[in-house]
Amino acid sequence: MRIFGSPGRYIQGPGVLADIGRIARTIGASACVIVDDGVRDLVGAPIECSLREAGVAALVLPFSGEITYARIEALTERARPVSPALVIAAGGGKGLDVGKGVGERLGVPTVTVPTIASNDAPTSATYAVYDDSHTMIATDRMIGNPHTVLVDTRLIANAPAKFLRWGIGDALTKKFEADGCWAGRGKTPFGTRPLRTGMVIADAGYRTLRAHAAAALAAVERREVTDDVEATVEACILMSGLGFENGGLSLAHSMTRGLVKARDAMKAPHGEQVAYGTLVQLAAENRPDAEVLDLMGFNREIGLPVRLADLGMKNVTNEEIDEIARRTMTAPHIPNLAIELDQAGIAAAMRRIERLAAG
Repeated sequence: MRIFGSPGRYIQGPGVLADIGRIARTIGASACVIVDDGVRDLVGAPIECSLREAGVAALVLPFSGEITYARIEALTERARPVSPALVIAAGGGKGLDVGKGVGERLGVPTVTVPTIASNDAPTSATYAVYDDSHTMIATDRMIGNPHTVLVDTRLIANAPAKFLRWGIGDALTKKFEADGCWAGRGKTPFGTRPLRTGMVIADAGYRTLRAHAAAALAAVERREVTDDVEATVEACILMSGLGFENGGLSLAHSMTRGLVKARDAMKAPHGEQVAYGTLVQLAAENRPDAEVLDLMGFNREIGLPVRLADLGMKNVTNEEIDEIARRTMTAPHIPNLAIELDQAGIAAAMRRIERLAAG
């Protein structure tokens, strides 16, 4: 058996936030709007105005801080008395994830409205949960993917370019991780073998980024929405999300288990950690130096890391590399490759990347 998962509808373009009311009205007459407190002034009023014009009653609940089970339950209990027909989650990854958790508990569809393109959370059925010390404790799954994903590229282009860069780092991994799953015994988050469709999408996402990402970042620095921005945002949100859910993850994302506990590298954003992890995966798969150096060159071109020092971990020791490798081995995606990995192999791949980066 194989499973394909995707959002019901994906809408992207400059100014599409104004359509949120019309979209919500096709689902029901009332909505719970969970919005990142940091962007409430930016998107809260436009969302409320669009809902009001469409005749949709709105309960707006601002969110800040960490996604914990307690916070999800508290927001759910505040929303339950009004019996909303849908949840609209607006903001960055945390705001979207907490909205998914609330929608799942209320048993209603979720519409995601990302204000940055730093990852593929808007399209996926997964959401991360943390404890009060900001340590991730679980990755839960919704019964289905979001009902609709609404991506206003004008919002994306007006956000700092670093967010799009992190999204590129997260997205470029998906081709290599899906390749590893397909070649080995890997499974997707649905617990089945990858689909060819997932492989094709992940590969298309990578090729799109190689062709458009550098120009897109330059355009976002100017706060312009261009064809390069549209292509890159689609790759970072839609193609990346469909690629990993239907193609699977492997070593690149497993590396975060070690990096989130590593000195200074723990502070690096997810997109930078997995961009580095992709290089380690290529090295672990014994790919030729030329192939590894080609991806290193692309990372350097767009400002993504190529070694641990770029993640903030300067003067790394052999003992620290060994510890990162040990923690990486605890990740569930480790078996999703054609090669048998162990701690020594991951550490050797990391040292190879350090040598190539220095050269």
